[in-house]
Amino acid sequence: MYKYHCLNPIAQVGLEKFDETYVKTETPDEADAILVRSAGMHEMEFAKNLKAIARAGAGVNNIPLDKCADQGIVVFNTPGANANGVKELVIAGMLLAARDIVSGIGWVQEHEEDGDLAKATEKAKKAFAGTELAGKKLGVIGLGAIGVLVANTAIHLGMEVYGYDPYVSVDSAWKLSRNIHHAKTVDELYKECDYLTIHVPALPDTKGMINKDAISLMKKDVVVLNFARDTLVDSEAMVDALIAGNVKRYVTDFPTPEIAGVKGAIVIPHLGASTEESEDNCAKMAVQELKDYLENGNITHSVNYPDCDMGVKESGNRITILHKNIPNMIGQLTAVLAKENMNISLMTNKSRKEYAYTMIDVEAEVPMEVEEQLSAIDGVLKIRVIK
Repeated sequence: MYKYHCLNPIAQVGLEKFDETYVKTETPDEADAILVRSAGMHEMEFAKNLKAIARAGAGVNNIPLDKCADQGIVVFNTPGANANGVKELVIAGMLLAARDIVSGIGWVQEHEEDGDLAKATEKAKKAFAGTELAGKKLGVIGLGAIGVLVANTAIHLGMEVYGYDPYVSVDSAWKLSRNIHHAKTVDELYKECDYLTIHVPALPDTKGMINKDAISLMKKDVVVLNFARDTLVDSEAMVDALIAGNVKRYVTDFPTPEIAGVKGAIVIPHLGASTEESEDNCAKMAVQELKDYLENGNITHSVNYPDCDMGVKESGNRITILHKNIPNMIGQLTAVLAKENMNISLMTNKSRKEYAYTMIDVEAEVPMEVEEQLSAIDGVLKIRVIK
């Protein structure tokens, strides 16, 4: 029997994928796994029994990843599950910036009681005249699940698309339209493009990457879109650029006191993944990741441990070991099993920076003393035997 806890409301269509061997708990203290969306977890103390956390979404800045890794808690996210919802809002953001739709709607609301509104409209509408997207250059920074969809859609809108991502995956590369220009540096995008949209994770080296220096390289009247994370853009530099008229529009999905109300800023209340479809997709993926890990030990889409898959557990026992990535760890683990005359039928090991994961299938039952011996090895963080 496995226990799970939801820190936020999780779509029922996802929770329904848990069968009768799973029980929902009222508190996280009893849980084997936690599902979360936006709830902050940095101040939480985690129970010793907690094995995994699944974020129903892509961003994980609300979860203490290093703390979890040190305690042998695997953290999952759901990349791509909400990609289409975000893509559609990015395209909507470009249209809002191009056509001054927001100001036009505001004018109509202000004059809704005008008895001759139709005539007044014909005189006023030229103030809201905009431009078309077709023929404009779009720079996409980050070609992951969302960036690829945005880039491909923009091609169909008649835009000339430039993409930059030094770490683009093989899967993403296959999905990219062949009509997209691949830039070697992000500076190429800054200098060439009329629209720039950013789709990279919030990391120490990406924080504030759209700063004063980056903006100084951009074309005058550029439109910048940020539907990734607010910390990727230096708010002070962006406000200064909007006021000076160097940036025509800044479209962001992250309201902050610094940017809200600034002329030229179109601020959306974090609606990128707020669609029924996105929430359903994220919930289903998160539950599937947890089930595969709890039942088979497989890790897919982890953000603090390496992905590792040994398929469905068959007969016998499967030993899973979360540990530090240090020399001779495999030798120490197998030595314990050899000492107990336990035959290994299948084994795999994967590492990710300072952390690693080892899965071992054995034909016999695993005695408690073997678990204790494995746990006592220096650098081992958590042992689990799946029977």
